Amino acid sequence: MDVTVADAPERERFEAWLPGGTLVGAAYYTMREDAVVFTHTEVPEEYEGQGIATQLVRSALDSVRARNLRVIALCPYVRAFLRKHEDEYRDLVGHTPAPPEA
Repeated sequence: MDVTVADAPERERFEAWLPGGTLVGAAYYTMREDAVVFTHTEVPEEYEGQGIATQLVRSALDSVRARNLRVIALCPYVRAFLRKHEDEYRDLVGHTPAPPEA
């Protein structure tokens, strides 16, 4: 399923849209001076398993690269994506802090 991905900085997220205007995914982030910190990625259950999250994260990372920023992946999905595609996105990866202790 092909989606259009757009940055929505006023909502601090990248959004994945179907051609008819249905929002089918979001990758939430916060901005730092030189990095985008990805905190959460979500796709509604009825759209899972269709490659939407992959397209969403790939487009978001390409956008970050185009802005000469780095990525800090607190989101488990983004972190796993970066590991899987390490050769392609190695240049973007900043320091990923350890999760806070409980």
